[in-house]
Amino acid sequence: MLILTRKTGETIAIGDDIKVQVLDIKGKNVRLGIKAPNVIPVHREEVFERIKEANRLAAGLAPNDLSEITNFWEERKRNSKR
Repeated sequence: MLILTRKTGETIAIGDDIKVQVLDIKGKNVRLGIKAPNVIPVHREEVFERIKEANRLAAGLAPNDLSEITNFWEERKRNSKR
């Protein structure tokens, strides 16, 4: 994890397309402004986790299904190299 110190008004660049600016600091609260292309979704982590869970439920996947699918394709790849 990269840890940076920024003051109000200062910005962090992530690649060429994403900018995170510190807008305000009040006590323990920090307001951030994020500029990113529309094709890159930006969510608070708790919202992102709810979206992932809703997508998983909508797809009808059990929590370990993705691991099983990954294992299947890895095994298939290993077998094709023989």
